[in-house]
Amino acid sequence: MTSDAPDRPPAVRQLRLVVEAEDYHAAVAFFRDALGLPEEAAFTGDGDARVMILDAGRATLEIANPAQKRMIDEVEVGRQVAPRIRVAFEVDDARAATERLVAAGAEQVAPPTVTPWQSLNARLDAPADLHITVFQELRSQDERAALDGFGTEGPGASG
Repeated sequence: MTSDAPDRPPAVRQLRLVVEAEDYHAAVAFFRDALGLPEEAAFTGDGDARVMILDAGRATLEIANPAQKRMIDEVEVGRQVAPRIRVAFEVDDARAATERLVAAGAEQVAPPTVTPWQSLNARLDAPADLHITVFQELRSQDERAALDGFGTEGPGASG
């Protein structure tokens, strides 16, 4: 990661993606129980207001231009399917996670597929109207950076 001021603490401490879910309980069961995101906090308020904060580990924000988004859809699914926002979760076993999430109510859009950047990626439509990827890295960051055309734009580059 490049920075003009490497000694300065990061300006952002956490990325929190806030998702409105019509079926709150189904979304919690899916993301907390089936995907395995630990509950960090939960709050209730007037008028049956509810929120649960789930720990998703390290967060990154991946910015892709339209050509990159189309290319990723083509590699992972074979056609354009992703809306403007797609949420990706790194897991230890993409095949097992895909099976578990489909059993918990997700619709499989594409099965686990090995990508040119050497990850095993599956696409799912999940509760709360989220289009998600579960992915498993098959090589280390250093090994992926050595691949021609993928991860070659400097430290921290991804495919």
